[in-house]
Amino acid sequence: MTATDGDMSTTHLVIASKQGDNVALGQLLEQYRGYLLMLAHRNLSEQLRRRVDPVDIVQVTFLEVKRDLETFRGNSPGEFAAWLRGMLKNNVATAVTRHVMTQKRSVRREVNADGRGGDSAGAPWISQLPGSTTSPSGVVIKAEAAVALLEALHQLPETQAEAIRLRYMEGLPLASIVERMGKSDTAVAGLLKRGLQKLRTIIDPKNNPYI
Repeated sequence: MTATDGDMSTTHLVIASKQGDNVALGQLLEQYRGYLLMLAHRNLSEQLRRRVDPVDIVQVTFLEVKRDLETFRGNSPGEFAAWLRGMLKNNVATAVTRHVMTQKRSVRREVNADGRGGDSAGAPWISQLPGSTTSPSGVVIKAEAAVALLEALHQLPETQAEAIRLRYMEGLPLASIVERMGKSDTAVAGLLKRGLQKLRTIIDPKNNPYI
């Protein structure tokens, strides 16, 4: 079975990718794009995100995956996610070293010189949110809510944050989250429950439509 035969499960995409199916690999990487963006975002301070774009780090990771896929020894989505996570964290460390430790100018001076504000990682998330609207005021409200949720996710354990992102930011059903994360139904349900309980102590659910 190839990726062109129709929708494939994440497990099948992992296996097909290892067998050289480039279409399957492309679909597989897209499934993990949001996860990697979240990790890159939470591993960079707000100041560093103005110099080191999480989107760029994810793209570098994707290129490395295509180059080094033959070294991946796992077969499950969970193993693939762990492999991606390690690769991304190495790229974050490399980017921080290159753009911070070896530069003469401080991050603060760079930000002030550019005069730019906001969060460069916000747009990719917002474009994936369910129920988006074309109303300008609606876009602003949803953008603020999405950024607030993303910032709050930083305070959760990684697995809880990923489960919540998949459920409430990508709108995936429980079965898909179970397969994507490589965990049992009970484990994922527990992650969602504990994560939501923690989120509700951080942000007011009345002011955020995503929790």
